[in-house]
Amino acid sequence: MKTFDPAFAHTVYFWLKNPDSPEDRESFETSLQKFLDNSAYAKTNFIGKPPKASRDVVDGSFTYSLIVTFESAEAQQNYQDEAPHKLFIEESSKLWTKVIVYDSKGVN
Repeated sequence: MKTFDPAFAHTVYFWLKNPDSPEDRESFETSLQKFLDNSAYAKTNFIGKPPKASRDVVDGSFTYSLIVTFESAEAQQNYQDEAPHKLFIEESSKLWTKVIVYDSKGVN
């Protein structure tokens, strides 16, 4: 397992158009995993789905989350421009209605 890199975290939330469609979910997950397996820049990654929230402060409205770490902001920019990322967007953008990104740099 790769070690989490606290230098730069890229967190993405996706809302699928048809979140109850097993076909859309499989297509999205397959494309996303293929992209991450072929990224030259992503150090670690986590693909998630919202759990059943028990508190009002938890937003479970998204369909999928993605957390990717990088050694630097420059590496994250290179990831944005690499062919596997562009192919993922081409294959999957028709499946989502909304995407929100939160990027963070480590405090230390």
